[in-house]
Amino acid sequence: MVKAGQTFITGLTALALSLVFCFTSYAMPDVITMDQLADLYDGVVFDHETHTMMTEGCAVCHHHTLGGPVFNDYCAKCHDGSEEVATVACSDCHSKERITAGSMRLAELESPFHDDLPDLKGAYHLSCLGCHQEMGAPVGCTDCHSKTEAGNKYYNSGQFAPTGSQH
Repeated sequence: MVKAGQTFITGLTALALSLVFCFTSYAMPDVITMDQLADLYDGVVFDHETHTMMTEGCAVCHHHTLGGPVFNDYCAKCHDGSEEVATVACSDCHSKERITAGSMRLAELESPFHDDLPDLKGAYHLSCLGCHQEMGAPVGCTDCHSKTEAGNKYYNSGQFAPTGSQH
């Protein structure tokens, strides 16, 4: 009986250690501040931990996961079997620079296979807004990030909003 108890405790300890190793090897942040595009709007303080509890897995939002394959079917046509990645940040693949006709021509010359890759702002909004609409979550611009002074000036809002009759 004592031997069975020792075996059980040893197995339980091994399981606990393997879980600790698993979760510390690919530790995800609880909160992420996405501020690469902070100009007209402040960065978004993203509660990563809460969002991970609402999804079926990392691949719902990320095209790939740490140490795993590419999950996006379109990307997997060429990138299937590619090396594992060190990070899963959107900015690793999506450019901060806004897409223009000129940047599209340049991208086509550099890599004709990535001509439909959205810029970083597009990637954020494509990933977030569809799910937010589906779940009845906030979808307004200032629901997730507030305007900066430059944003208020650009949009004639806040302290730059027109007052009275502007005829």
